[in-house]
Amino acid sequence: MSNAFDTYEKITEIDAPAEAVYQWHTRPGAVARLVPPWSGIRLIEAPATLVEGALTTLSVALGPSRSKWILEYRNVDPGRSFQTAQRSGPFAHWIHTHRFEPAGDRCRLIDRVEYALPATTVGRAASQWVPGRLERTFRYRHDVTREDVTAHRRYATSPRLTVAITGASGLIGRTMSSYLEAAGHRVRPVVRSTPRNNQIGWHPDSGAIDQASFEGLDAVIHLAGENVAARRWTTRQMARIRESRTTGTRLLAETLAGLERPPRILVSASAIGYYGDRGSEEIDEDTGPGEGFLADVAEEWERSTDPAADGGIRTVLTRFGVVLSPSGGALAKMLPPFRAGLGGRLGSGRQWMSWISLDDVLGGLESVLFDENLSGPVNLVGPAPVTNADFAKVLAGVLCRPALLPVPSVVLHATLGLMADDLLLASTRVVPRRLRESGYVFRHPNLETALRHVLGRAGASERPGV
Repeated sequence: MSNAFDTYEKITEIDAPAEAVYQWHTRPGAVARLVPPWSGIRLIEAPATLVEGALTTLSVALGPSRSKWILEYRNVDPGRSFQTAQRSGPFAHWIHTHRFEPAGDRCRLIDRVEYALPATTVGRAASQWVPGRLERTFRYRHDVTREDVTAHRRYATSPRLTVAITGASGLIGRTMSSYLEAAGHRVRPVVRSTPRNNQIGWHPDSGAIDQASFEGLDAVIHLAGENVAARRWTTRQMARIRESRTTGTRLLAETLAGLERPPRILVSASAIGYYGDRGSEEIDEDTGPGEGFLADVAEEWERSTDPAADGGIRTVLTRFGVVLSPSGGALAKMLPPFRAGLGGRLGSGRQWMSWISLDDVLGGLESVLFDENLSGPVNLVGPAPVTNADFAKVLAGVLCRPALLPVPSVVLHATLGLMADDLLLASTRVVPRRLRESGYVFRHPNLETALRHVLGRAGASERPGV
């Protein structure tokens, strides 16, 4: 290739046939799975199939503004290789060659990028950090590809599913949709707006639901609900939180129970707030409900699924811990002050936090879908909860920042009221007993590994801002 261009190459061996790794890349959802959550890149549109001339459109952050990046698929050699070449975007030249070389029963995944930056002041400045950014990006991409393909192969002989997902536009819902689609499953989002194409309509506030569209589905994943941290807990907001969980869940459970061809499984979201503030007590799925607003809501939320379970549908109640992703949730809110060196423990810092990486949420949900032995409550948390003080210390270390500014409990109470007690200061030390007993292997069993993956910081020596 021409010496006028810079090149980058990444090679990873994956324990799967080359054809399987290639096929994973051809499916809807794969492009979304490969966009690092920390990259500032957003997927606008990806092709339904990988064919010559198809386009992927991305939105790229360039300082305070955003720009479209349009990539075209070229030189598609099914099962062996393809290229994505820039049609328009931030580079002067970009050709990305994806190769899938057989290595016995394994695959050598080879990504090679030939690129040139624009001959501008910005382009010359970017030349200092683009190589490091490419390394971070492709390390992330290869980790995701390897782990996703390996996870999907465990269920490769099982039939492909048609899965309806409520809350499909939320952090977990949209990522789970991509994950399932990349495995060859069909996802049908359940939406409150006018349904289009593959979508299913419902309006839980008025009790309206497109019952016929649920007939014959294999599974339903129910994730819809008001964001508990969206705003201060006034009496009205607390009522919204409760109703958004119980009313919609009951409507969905009753609808599914009344079908002629109901799904085999309903996976309904819950939360470890079910257990309340339990100090240092180690909690598993056999532990009873705690006290407090979130505990009361979670208990009622879970009871709302009873019509489905009573109707013979395998019903799983996934009690989520703190889901780690810079794209949303608690971690996204914590990153700005920690990146500015203004982070620290909350209150005493002795309260336990039960966290889980977003990728392990996806893997856990996949296990729940296929493991017929799982029903009732399943804790979706990592295997190693930490105290809030330790969480702050590890996050600051991954970001190469200090964590010296604690936030006193009195300040949290003054700004957040009751929310501070239930969300930030409650101590909930939860373990994933049932998930571990099912044989699930965590991708990110410890906090530092999880944070380094989701933030693209694999090595302690990496400089801040790279």
